Amino acid sequence: MEVNSNTSTVGTKNHTHTQHQLQSEEHKHHHYEHPHFPSKTVLVITITLTSLILLLAISLIIIFILRRLKSSTNNPSTRFIASTTPSTNFNSSPEVKGGCIYGENLSRGTGKCRGVQVFRYKELEVATEGFSEGNVIGNGGFGFDLMYRGVLSDGTLGAIKLLGREGEQDERAFRIQVDVLSRLKSPYLVELIGYCADQEHRLLVFEYVGNGTLQRHLEKEGESLDWWKRMRIALDCARALEFLHEHAAAPTPLIHPHFNSSNLLLDQNLRAKLSHFGIAFSHNINPHTHISTTTTAYFAPEYESTGELTTKSDVYSYGVVLLELLTGRVPVDINRPPGHHALPRLTNREKVEEMVDPALRGKYSHKDLVQVAAIAAMCIQPEADYRPLMTDVVQSLIPLVRNPYSITSSNSLRFHKHTSTPSR
Repeated sequence: MEVNSNTSTVGTKNHTHTQHQLQSEEHKHHHYEHPHFPSKTVLVITITLTSLILLLAISLIIIFILRRLKSSTNNPSTRFIASTTPSTNFNSSPEVKGGCIYGENLSRGTGKCRGVQVFRYKELEVATEGFSEGNVIGNGGFGFDLMYRGVLSDGTLGAIKLLGREGEQDERAFRIQVDVLSRLKSPYLVELIGYCADQEHRLLVFEYVGNGTLQRHLEKEGESLDWWKRMRIALDCARALEFLHEHAAAPTPLIHPHFNSSNLLLDQNLRAKLSHFGIAFSHNINPHTHISTTTTAYFAPEYESTGELTTKSDVYSYGVVLLELLTGRVPVDINRPPGHHALPRLTNREKVEEMVDPALRGKYSHKDLVQVAAIAAMCIQPEADYRPLMTDVVQSLIPLVRNPYSITSSNSLRFHKHTSTPSR
C-alpha cells in the first residue's frame, strides 16, 4: 500500500511537471514565431498618421496665405495703405501747431517731421505772394489742384501744390501721399520737400525743376534736343519707372497712372525728372475724368476694358513717350492708340526712318534708331504680357547713352533676348 501511494504521488508530480514544460515550450514557440510584430505595426501606423496630419496642416497654411495675398492684391483700398505707418491716423485733421500729421512733435529748430519739412499756411502764402496768378506754373495732375512757384523762407525755390479738398477721402489720400512720397528718394523723381496740414489747408511742396516739360521742349525747341540728349532723357524716364516698380520702399510696386511728356520735367542740364507720381496710390482712376484727350492716348489698351493699372500699363505709357522722342510729335488720337498705327512702321527698318523728327536732321546712327524703335515696339504691344520689364528697357538704353559715338554694344543684345526681333 505504501509503495502504491508513493508511486501515485510521483506520477502526479511527473504529470504536473510535464504540463508546465509543454506550456512553456508552447509559449516560447509562439514568441519565436512573432517577434516584435505588434510594436512595429504601431510604429508604422503612428508615423503614417503623423505625416498625413503634418501635410494637411502645411497645405491649409499655404492655402490661407495664398488667399490672403490674393485678397490684398485685388482690393484697391488696401493696395497702398499697407505702406503707411501704423501710427498714422487718417481720420483726424491735426494742425501744425501741435506737430505733424503723424502726431509727433516737430524736430527742434528744423520744422521737420520724418525727413520732410512741415510748413504753416502763412509761410507758403508769403512764398507764393498770396498764391498770385503770376506764380501759377500748372495744375497738379487732376486739373483743379494748382501748382505755384514759390520762394521758401530759406531762399529755396519750390513747386507748391495747393490741393482741393472734398471730405475725408481726400484727407486720407493726402496722408497716404505724404507718407509714401517722403520715402521716395531718387534723382529721377521730383523730390517732396515738405507739406502743410494747417487747419483746413492741405499743400505739398516739391523741388522746383524750372526748365519746362519734355512736351514743351519737343513742341517748341525740338532742335535743342539732339539724338544723344533724347536718349539720355529716355534713360532717365526709364530709370524713374524702374525705381517705382522695383526699388521704392513699398509693399507692392508703385504705379504712375499719368506717365506722359507733360509730367516729365527737365532741369538746366536737360536731365529728366518724373513728377505728379503722388497720385499713383489709386489704380482705378477713370481716364476720362479731369484728363485731356492728349493724356488719354498714353493709357494701355487693356485699361479701357478692365479699369486696372499695372506696371505693364506704365511700360505702355513709356513706349508712347519714347515714340514722342523719336517723332517729336505728341499723340492726340484717343480712338486710335499709338500702338495700332505705329507698330507696323516701327518694325520695318526702312519705314522707321520716315517717322523720325525732322529736327534731328539725320544726325543719328541708323543702328541706334532701329534699336530704339524695337524697344518702343515692344513697349506698346497690345498684349501686356509681351511688354518688357522696365529693368530690361534700362539695360538696353544704357549702351546708347554711355558712349554717344559708339554704334554697337554687347549690352544692346540683352533686350532682344527677351523680346522678338523687328521684322524687316
